[in-house]
Amino acid sequence: MPGKKVLISGAGIAGPALAYWLSRYGYDVTVVERAPSLRGGGQAVDFKGRAHRTVLEKMGIWDEVHLRRTGKTDLRIVDEHDRPRATIPAEFTGGDVEILRGDLGTLLHERTADTCAYVFGDHITAMDETPSGVDVTFACRPPETFDLVFGADGLHSAVRHHAFGPEDRFVRFLGYYYAVAGGSPGLPVPGPPPAERSVELMYNEPGRLAVYGGPKTPLMFVFASRELDYDRHDVGRQKRMLADAYAGSGWRVPEMIAALDDEPEFYLDSISRVHMRTYTSGRAALVGDSAYGNVLGGFGTGLAVVGAYVLAGELAAAGGDHRTAFARYDETMYGYAKIARSGNAGRFLAPASRLRIRMRDRTFSNPFLLRMMMKLTDGYATGVDLRDYPAPTTTP
Repeated sequence: MPGKKVLISGAGIAGPALAYWLSRYGYDVTVVERAPSLRGGGQAVDFKGRAHRTVLEKMGIWDEVHLRRTGKTDLRIVDEHDRPRATIPAEFTGGDVEILRGDLGTLLHERTADTCAYVFGDHITAMDETPSGVDVTFACRPPETFDLVFGADGLHSAVRHHAFGPEDRFVRFLGYYYAVAGGSPGLPVPGPPPAERSVELMYNEPGRLAVYGGPKTPLMFVFASRELDYDRHDVGRQKRMLADAYAGSGWRVPEMIAALDDEPEFYLDSISRVHMRTYTSGRAALVGDSAYGNVLGGFGTGLAVVGAYVLAGELAAAGGDHRTAFARYDETMYGYAKIARSGNAGRFLAPASRLRIRMRDRTFSNPFLLRMMMKLTDGYATGVDLRDYPAPTTTP
């Protein structure tokens, strides 16, 4: 309904995608983001199949995503002497089109900055729903009342906490952590680069993974661990945790850890899964990882952009009646997000034993098993029937 004031928490991918659609349907959109600015770099994300492409084309950004795409990168699994063990082909990891997360976020921000208000360096501290709206308190700016509030703020969603309950009711730790680093130019990546920049190198020890090289995120780590207690905003402490987790590791790992000392682009978090039956409560709704996140499990970005399209479209189809729209959104996305309710990327990326590492590697050396895995992922990516929603009331 034109004129309604809405708040979106999170300016990553899901937030700006939702902002795009809501602003085009005439909503007065504010996006609040805890970070002081847009996040650059980050790992590559991909889109795959008819549903993803349909939404990107409706947003008018399919061609631009292609222009900003990465080069697809084979992932070569090696031993401690750089001898090849197996290759994970780019077609498996990169979907139909692959783009750096930061580049996609920048593109979505460019398409919404003129029609939406972005507030960086702030976050929600309290929400109080009333019959006519939601009173929101912020860490920095004055309180404000909105008609609807949307959580696009990831695994540790503030909106989910205030509207649904504590995080531990919905987020399940899966026994692993991951870290990515190297978004800034000049990171001293150790050792000679791969002969071709179209190849990344991947090394395993039981319960530990290290990846380096290629044109995307230079360094990535996945390691098994008990659940750790730490400040998510203390990057220095997180780098020390990572160093402790990889103590005694071989290959190029010691040099990779040392390269992190002066690297500002660093992110560490748990590999966890969000379990929710509904993604809406009263005047609040969740989209993206806050609703159906499965860290490193694949399809997260596709789920985010499809979820934003469905949520905004259902509001338009219902004439702004959020109760009707939210019920339809819950039904559609619960079915499509089934991929996010199973699987543990940590077990696949960092198997617990050398035997399991060898079994995983053999999967990618077997053409039949690889084709079956590709077919399975194709099915998950396309497993939604997208409605044609009312035409937006404004132009982009």
